[in-house]
Amino acid sequence: MAHTDHQTMRRVLRREIAGTIGLLTDEHDFRAMRRYRSFTFDSHQIYLQQVEALLKTRASQGSHTTVALFDPQEYEEFCAETGLDPDVPSSRTRFTAELATTGPTVPYQGQPLADLVPALVDEAVRQATWEYASTLLARLGACASCGEDVGRAAFARASDLLVRILDTAGAGNRHLVCSVSATPETLLAVLHADADDNGALQLDEAEALEFTTVLALGIATRSPGGLVMRTSAPGTTDRVYGWRLRGEGLAPLTAGEVFDAYCTDIESGDLISPESDVDYCAPPDLGEERETGGHHH
Repeated sequence: MAHTDHQTMRRVLRREIAGTIGLLTDEHDFRAMRRYRSFTFDSHQIYLQQVEALLKTRASQGSHTTVALFDPQEYEEFCAETGLDPDVPSSRTRFTAELATTGPTVPYQGQPLADLVPALVDEAVRQATWEYASTLLARLGACASCGEDVGRAAFARASDLLVRILDTAGAGNRHLVCSVSATPETLLAVLHADADDNGALQLDEAEALEFTTVLALGIATRSPGGLVMRTSAPGTTDRVYGWRLRGEGLAPLTAGEVFDAYCTDIESGDLISPESDVDYCAPPDLGEERETGGHHH
């Protein structure tokens, strides 16, 4: 009897261990890992099937699993820094545990890997965008004429603008996209703000931080860029507003310019057909005083 109790207890405990799986999302990364003799898979397809089967099994046993993006190059650097042998399974486990706290991750909630992989890649892009934008902001240093920290001032300015934009929108959920033409590529950030039953906005803090950082970088470097907001409320047509980055602020786009911005694919420049149930509008005034000098008083 005692033996069974121990087994039962262990099974209960095993369910309470939250696990992380490091996933090799593409063929290229998979091939890079094959150079380690202890990595025994030889087909990426079969590897993905096995991972999916394992995720399903763990979920059916009530275990929570997080899927992390496993980057072989980062793994190699991690092993070099920590003095671990990369060709040992326990080193991969150590690296995956590290990823669980610092890397891009997505919780497994029964979704097919075909849906989970793009979500994980998006998460990795978001994290990289934010890290890149914050690094650039931090490097800007102090303003030559007034000595204030340019990056910090731009971040405060971007936060203020974001609050004003969210305040000007009517009721409902808001979906915002900010794009800044930085070098070497355009940076994009997305923010969802959903209204709860009392009309209060619920923001994801990480998304809000990323969004503000990208907007701040555009303001601080005076890069070309813009911001588009779509609002949806039950019983009304969706409305789309837009602004372009100008100096340290945002200049409203006309309804026609919003239409053009919203109906053009950012990557290819191709036209996307407009949606019939959407109003393209000039945005409400953000209630800012007109600026005279280059500084805010």
